[in-house]
Amino acid sequence: MMKGNVPSKKKQLIPPSHSLEGYLKRYNRQVELPLHYDDLTQYESSLPLLDRNGNDTLWETVYYSEYDRNTIFRALTAIYSLLKTDGDTHVIEHLTVARIDFCTFGNTKPFRIRIINRLNDNYDHFYIKKADASRIYGLELEDLLSPNRVTFLVDGDTLIEEHVAGIPGDDFMKGHLETSHFDQIRIAKEFIKFNERCFVRLLGDMRSYNYVVDITPDIEGSQYRLRAIDFDQQSYEGRKSFYLPQYFKENNPIIFMGIDNMRPETVTQYQLEERSLIAARVKTSPIRFRNLFEVMIKDKLSSTEKVDQLKYELGYHHKSQSFQKCRSMGEIVLTNIKLLLAKDFKQSIIIG
Repeated sequence: MMKGNVPSKKKQLIPPSHSLEGYLKRYNRQVELPLHYDDLTQYESSLPLLDRNGNDTLWETVYYSEYDRNTIFRALTAIYSLLKTDGDTHVIEHLTVARIDFCTFGNTKPFRIRIINRLNDNYDHFYIKKADASRIYGLELEDLLSPNRVTFLVDGDTLIEEHVAGIPGDDFMKGHLETSHFDQIRIAKEFIKFNERCFVRLLGDMRSYNYVVDITPDIEGSQYRLRAIDFDQQSYEGRKSFYLPQYFKENNPIIFMGIDNMRPETVTQYQLEERSLIAARVKTSPIRFRNLFEVMIKDKLSSTEKVDQLKYELGYHHKSQSFQKCRSMGEIVLTNIKLLLAKDFKQSIIIG
């Protein structure tokens, strides 16, 4: 019923083009950083980072020499001020770096920085990664087309991202699906909307560990929002199903719950609601949207074979000839969104 869906092979990093850098500078995403990704790779030792139950998290806590540590910590608190307060350094007087963790299995091999306030022991995180054009486009499309605002900064080959708070999707499915019928309906509704957002802007690989669930207590029950945290597979693969979270077996628990709680006509209603919201966001930021795609359609974000496969599969899905002339992933994404604006976007999921 629900198919497995994995990337064809590990995606290679795509350096940001000069045109993309120009766009980032225009919209204040590009800044001069006091530290870059390669500076953090010069650590002296590392230890596996375990979770509260003693299990390996696949992250390593890294350690630097005393001389390097002082320089790096000052630079990291300065970067945090750029990310949070537009560089106002008054806020960093009481901040220090509590820990630096390194992940070896991700495409961008991220460093996770834990910042702590010495006055109250409150902490926050941010990430330093290798800059990748696909990921940057994914972040920018998330900021433009989703209900979520995203803060990130770029300097050459270095990408800075804020931490997105929430429960990892796989953990959420293990411990939060056995709830009230009312909340189950709300969870299923949000998954339908999330599925639609991913398909419209062609964000792939949304397996359960690549998004988080943000829970907000409400007057009756809770409100739920699914937020992507991995944007490496923004319009890269050739298979249409790769852009539909419904087809990843890791999401089956929430899919089956939706089957039990949703009628097809209700699914269609929620899809239409989400498409209308996306269209409204495009219309409220037309200049930025146009400027982004003027750059994206010229960038080579995937192979010719994947571009040809995706435009064929989307053309077949939408029963549309609009994709035939697309020569890049950027053109395919733009065409997909134009179909939505023209209200000619076909249903992506049926539950029932």
